[in-house]
Amino acid sequence: MLTSDVVVVGAGMAGASVAAELSDRLSVVVVEAAASGEEHSTGRSAAALLPSYGSPVVRALTRASRPLHESRAAEFGVPLVQPRPLLWLATDDQSEHTLAAMARTLPDMETLTAAQAHRIYPPLRPERVRSAALDSSAADVDVAALHQTYFKTLRQRGGTIRFNAPVREIRRDARGWQVTAGDHVISCAKIVNAAGAWVDEVAERAGVPPIGIQPRRRSAFVSPTPYAGDLSGLPLAMDACERWYVKPEAGLMLGSPADATDVPPGRPRPDELEIARALEAIEETTTLGLRSVQRAWAGLRNFVADNDPVVGARTGHEDFHFLGGQGGYGIQMAPALARLTADIVAEGALSQESAQYGVAVASLRPDRLSPSDALPHPATPGSLGHVS
Repeated sequence: MLTSDVVVVGAGMAGASVAAELSDRLSVVVVEAAASGEEHSTGRSAAALLPSYGSPVVRALTRASRPLHESRAAEFGVPLVQPRPLLWLATDDQSEHTLAAMARTLPDMETLTAAQAHRIYPPLRPERVRSAALDSSAADVDVAALHQTYFKTLRQRGGTIRFNAPVREIRRDARGWQVTAGDHVISCAKIVNAAGAWVDEVAERAGVPPIGIQPRRRSAFVSPTPYAGDLSGLPLAMDACERWYVKPEAGLMLGSPADATDVPPGRPRPDELEIARALEAIEETTTLGLRSVQRAWAGLRNFVADNDPVVGARTGHEDFHFLGGQGGYGIQMAPALARLTADIVAEGALSQESAQYGVAVASLRPDRLSPSDALPHPATPGSLGHVS
């Protein structure tokens, strides 16, 4: 039997980052059902840091994460973050109203005319654009490299990772918890449940009320483009109502219909009809000429009822901590969210640093959510990614 202060369930970006942050204070074992931590949401991300994207809580954590991303880049000598502005576009009444509301809420965004947006984004069809706004602080993130820096930190500090180790049983023991994961039995004082779409299943195995996680499918694709200009310098372009986005990706264009279809936990397939809709919308708004799909995939974005992340323990279950519900923002806010979570798990309160992030702990705690929010998910083949 292994012993550890903490077992972290899940080795995606959430689990890897919080494990690394905890490992300078506590002994940590990470268990992951898959052969790597990139199999689900982490490996299917759009790889972007968008400070104007998400709820006020998400935006605060994203702002706090930017210098932490940069400090990790300096520490490991890897360019983790590269500037790529975000161009918000309004093409109809609904998106124009939405963009105007965003501009009032986010004074750092630069409001643009269609002509100004066209100068910034030459393949734009300016006659299709009613208004636009530029978030110059946005950036690309090297997700794989960032993920590996957290694994390196964890291992350097003596932490361990067990892949191919689905959680089979969680029960109480004299130390606190006994976790059976794959062939491993681990005795620990605390559990951090960072199992993504499976956080409720893991919680139920421990006898802890669920948080009502709802996985939502997001489809994505890459397409060749005949556009002859400099692709690498183009911003990420996004519809203000989040109906599509497109950005350069290694000489191609990566796009998405920004779909958010409720699905059970598992390995979703891309929605071909939604991708076709996005291609049509991008063609109407730009001259990129995206007419064929070279590759398509889908990932899970995991939400709770109020669409904000969940951090910490339920009352009466103080040694079982959630880190979930990151939605589509898990990569961009990972550094700050991991540090804040580690403070709560290890110390029971925010540190002086994480208190400066501008996020109230009460807005993250699972007790804000009723167990009745939990939705039943029908079993699907291969859906048990973190438990079995």
